[in-house]
Amino acid sequence: MTPAARRLPDRPGHQGPEKEDSIRTLFYFPIIHTPADMGALKGSVVRATLEKLGRTGLTQKLQRIEEFWTGVERAIGCLSLSFDRLRLYQDGLPVCGREAEIVTELAQTGNRNHQLLLRLMEQGAAIMGTESSDLLVQEYQLALQSYTSPPPRAAGLAARRRALSESLLQQRDQFVAWRINETLQRGETGILFMGMLHAVANFLDQDIKVIYPLHRPR
Repeated sequence: MTPAARRLPDRPGHQGPEKEDSIRTLFYFPIIHTPADMGALKGSVVRATLEKLGRTGLTQKLQRIEEFWTGVERAIGCLSLSFDRLRLYQDGLPVCGREAEIVTELAQTGNRNHQLLLRLMEQGAAIMGTESSDLLVQEYQLALQSYTSPPPRAAGLAARRRALSESLLQQRDQFVAWRINETLQRGETGILFMGMLHAVANFLDQDIKVIYPLHRPR
């Protein structure tokens, strides 16, 4: 059974106070995705937003996204971080061996999220492959179907599509948590950027101290 398919067993908790160099800390930032995050789906997402909100609504939404990322940058700037002991985990970044290259390429397109990652990397933070490539491909195919196909008329088909989407979301969360559990070492700090609908903390080991500098996921 793959890591994404099950809840891994919790590691034993510790009794009494812990030394700072034995604690694993994770700063969890639930994020708002920018259109640049959508990749090949960017055009479809923008068109769908235009149809729903109109030109003014789209402009206001993009402005809110920019303001959100400014807030994230300020919050991280207020954290006391040891960059040589900092690991970065990113929504949508697969375990592939090309993580730094992908971040650099997306940062060059103007992606605020990846520009922030790149600045942290330049200060010594380690970028980590975070997601399962297989699960990301499955979710991309489902999203492509949703944006390019007419809404299903049959209630049963719509329910199956929702169930598949929710299942993939949970499997992704389990895989991300497994990656953090296995790679974040004692005395290290992690920063996780993950979409608002994710619930990664539900699957993290109990000895990982999770801090939400802005707010919890929905």
